[in-house]
Amino acid sequence: MTSFRIAPAVADAFPDTLIALVTATGIRGHEPWPHTATALTELERQLADGTWQPADETDPRIEAWHTAYRSFGTNPRRVRPSVDALGRRLAKKGTLPRINPAVDSYNAVSVRHGLPAGAFDLDRVTGDVDIRYADGTESFTPLGEPDTVEHPKAGEIIYADTTDVLTRHWNHRDAHRTRVTEDSTHVAFVLETLHATRDGGLLKAAADELAGLLAPHADRTTVHYLDSAQPHASA
Repeated sequence: MTSFRIAPAVADAFPDTLIALVTATGIRGHEPWPHTATALTELERQLADGTWQPADETDPRIEAWHTAYRSFGTNPRRVRPSVDALGRRLAKKGTLPRINPAVDSYNAVSVRHGLPAGAFDLDRVTGDVDIRYADGTESFTPLGEPDTVEHPKAGEIIYADTTDVLTRHWNHRDAHRTRVTEDSTHVAFVLETLHATRDGGLLKAAADELAGLLAPHADRTTVHYLDSAQPHASA
């Protein structure tokens, strides 16, 4: 069992953070996921009809992440929070990428609710996962670039296990090692807000929606929450 933990320094700096940890075991990634396919096409239809737009950096949900990025020295217009980048891609191209059913599921939920989301193949995670400030000695291999090694700068917020970094700039980009594929069977998904007081209900609705997309194609799903009062949960 893998524990996810918010480091005390991060909880102190962002005391209204709330993270949903949605865990799915026994995922069947090679079968059709019709509800996920429908969720993607429905978002694209609403965008084309002009009845819905993805949140952009003028939205309080996205603006909060821009402010957080700047606080740890990242320019959010050069290195964008994941939900910001995904929404911009959708607005520009009119479509969302199709990666695999599990990834497509959290992408649909993320962009619909304006909340960052990510996922980790727990069979590839070593030890526990900490959401903490980097000290500058860590290494990171970006998703899709298995021969690239980066080093987060000291003070950048990262997800890290006992081997190396799983996500840079809090939620900008995931690592190649723990990427979710159609063969992944034990996955931890995360959804995040920096303003639980305002958006906690939205986050919980998004977590329930994601769990609902996963449940028909997994043996078991669970949802736990991390915040400053309960800074750890097990996946």
